[in-house]
Amino acid sequence: MKTEHSDGLAQRIQERATEIYQEIVSLRRDIHLHPELSYEEVRTTALISDYLLGLGITPELPLLETGVVGVIHGEHKSSKGNVVALRADIDALPLNEENLHGFCSLESGKMHACGHDMHTAMLLGAAKILVEMKEQLEGDVLLVFQPAEEKAPGGAKPFLDAGLFRQFKPSVIIGQHCFPNVETGKVALCKGSFMAAADELYFTVTGQGGHASAPHKAADPVLAAAHIITAAQYLVSRVVPPHEPAVVSIASIHGGNAPNVIPRQVTMSGTMRTMSENVRSVVQEKLRQTVSHVAEGLGVAGEVEIRKGYPVLYNDPAVTEQAEVICTEYLGKDNVLESEPIMTAEDFAYYLQECPGTFWQIGTGTREHDKSNTLHSPTFNPEERALETGSGLLAYAAIRLLQFS
Repeated sequence: MKTEHSDGLAQRIQERATEIYQEIVSLRRDIHLHPELSYEEVRTTALISDYLLGLGITPELPLLETGVVGVIHGEHKSSKGNVVALRADIDALPLNEENLHGFCSLESGKMHACGHDMHTAMLLGAAKILVEMKEQLEGDVLLVFQPAEEKAPGGAKPFLDAGLFRQFKPSVIIGQHCFPNVETGKVALCKGSFMAAADELYFTVTGQGGHASAPHKAADPVLAAAHIITAAQYLVSRVVPPHEPAVVSIASIHGGNAPNVIPRQVTMSGTMRTMSENVRSVVQEKLRQTVSHVAEGLGVAGEVEIRKGYPVLYNDPAVTEQAEVICTEYLGKDNVLESEPIMTAEDFAYYLQECPGTFWQIGTGTREHDKSNTLHSPTFNPEERALETGSGLLAYAAIRLLQFS
């Protein structure tokens, strides 16, 4: 069996990633020009499938209407039959792009503002490198191009429910996400709980409308809504232990349409983020009680619908330690950072409930960080040189993780 020393292997992959860089840029820009929303990624699915076929990888039978799964079969198999899974998400967001570069979205109200075009292109680049280096693979590499990360219930759980892991049985899974606050050429990793569980909150406060000059003759849902917003903050400060991260944010409020009319009803929506399932359950129950009791005390009716979203994303500590070693070998010690836990959410968490793995931040920013270059922004504009870093790193990580197994 031919296995290169890690230094030589890293250099070989780095050189190949540089050679194919412009090809991967073209793929990324094609996807960026034609963004598709969650569960609608028909063109993107076809592009991925065609590219894989061109590499000699036959896409597996579809698990969902969109998304692609492919397998690169290594030339050397251990008795364990190890499989490393690499995942990229492929959907876009519903907003209008405001960048000025020459490949802005051609689709009104749709934009790749979270870097999924970058993720997809990086994984395609990694696939090209790995196909050319099958002699280095001590097992198989499962390529997962997943739809619908941006819209609950997401695409990860439906992929799993459709038999993704039952069919291909990965021993480890790796994912990465563009982060503009990490400099291009660097990665950041976090062991354990890395990203939050996310739940959507929908409030309805119903009272009795009336003339604003005579509030004593009405039951004011606007006042009650204001008290509910204030009371919800007490949950984080007085119910959640100080060492446990938690967020309750009310992000929208709607009620009334005239300055002299107390409305009958006010609706609100928001989000709840937690880093443990225990805290999640406690806050959900306390929030329901708080809304009901505050509303009752002010003579109105209040209820909250809690739509449970993605779970906590928990990076397996052992795999993350291996990944840190691998990233250091490939990028150098100074380019491998430690990330703090963050309160954004990701449906990659579902994979990690079923298979050990890790999810890292791939840098797409510059040393002088541009405040307008943020995720989910109409001006999100990642550094394309990150495509070279991400493609090569994924390929290198797949080879080395199979060697670790």
